Amino acid sequence: MGTFSIWHWLVVLVVVLVLFGGGGKLSRLMGDAARGITAFKKGLKEESQTAKPAPEAIDAKSDEIVSDSVKKDETAKG
Repeated sequence: MGTFSIWHWLVVLVVVLVLFGGGGKLSRLMGDAARGITAFKKGLKEESQTAKPAPEAIDAKSDEIVSDSVKKDETAKG
């Protein structure tokens, strides 16, 4: 496995990032990652809401709630 474990390399990586990248860059990078995750979750939530079919529709002429089956019957008749 060698002299250093994965934890040693992670600590070295963090120290190098802080020294050469600056503390502000690291916090900005984490903030960007958090905003990306939030946007991804919001997109999934909106997609799941739009994917569900509406069981009822509003009739534009009479402003009544009419089920889809009734609308289909009306269109088939005339």
